[in-house]
Amino acid sequence: MNPEQYPETDNPPAPGAAAQNIEALGTTDPPTATDPRIHCLTIIGQVEGHVVLPPQNKTTKYEHVIPQLVAVEQNDAIEGLLLVLNTVGGDVEAGLAIAEMVSSLSKPTVSLVLGGGHSIGVPIAVSADYSFITETASMTIHPIRLTGMVIGVPQSFEYLERMQERVTRFVVSHSNINESVFRDLMLNTGELARDIGTTVVGKDAVNYGLVDAVGGLGDAIRKLTALMDARAKNAGAQKGLVQ
Repeated sequence: MNPEQYPETDNPPAPGAAAQNIEALGTTDPPTATDPRIHCLTIIGQVEGHVVLPPQNKTTKYEHVIPQLVAVEQNDAIEGLLLVLNTVGGDVEAGLAIAEMVSSLSKPTVSLVLGGGHSIGVPIAVSADYSFITETASMTIHPIRLTGMVIGVPQSFEYLERMQERVTRFVVSHSNINESVFRDLMLNTGELARDIGTTVVGKDAVNYGLVDAVGGLGDAIRKLTALMDARAKNAGAQKGLVQ
C-alpha cells in the first residue's frame, strides 16, 4: 500500500480494509452518519428468539438488539432512535420484548417500514413515537401461529389466546387503529390463500390507523429531528424554571 494515496491522514487504512469494505458493504469508502445524535437500528429478515435459526436465514437476533437499546437510553450523546424495518416477523416474545423496550425509551423514536413489516414486525413498527411506511411497503396481520408439536388440550389454546391478546393490546394501544378493525383484519378469511389475515400496503396501513404517515427516509429523519429539537427545547425550559 502506498501512503501517498492517503495524503490527508497520518494513519492510512490497514491492508485488506478496502477489500473487507467491498465484501461487506459493496464500496471501498462507505459514508458515515453526519448527525451522531441519531442512532439507526435495523430490524431485518426474521426476528430470532430462543431458537437459533438456520445459518442461511437472514435474522435479527434480539440479544443483539436489546443491548443497543440500553446503550441508546444511557448515552447522552444519542438524542433519538431511527428504527428501520424490513422483516417477515419471527419469534413472538422476542419481537414483543423489542417493541416494549422501544416504546419505553425516554428519547424520541421514529420507525420506517421498508419492503415489509409483517407479523410480529407490526408491534415493533408501532412501538415508536411516530411511524412511517413507504408507498410500496406492506404489513401482514394474522393470528399467532405455533410451530412444532402442540398438545391438543384446552390449556394450549388458552395460552395461545393469551399470547394473541398481548399482541393485540400492544398494537391497539400504540397506534390509532380500532381494536375491532384490527381483529377483523387479523381474522379475514378471504385474502390469504393458505392462511387467515390481511396484507395492507402503504396508504392502506395509514387509512386503517396502523401507521401514522406514508413517507420515506427523508421524512423519517426530518420528523425525528423535529421531535429531538422539541424535547431539547422543553428540557431547556424546565431547567430555566428550576433555576
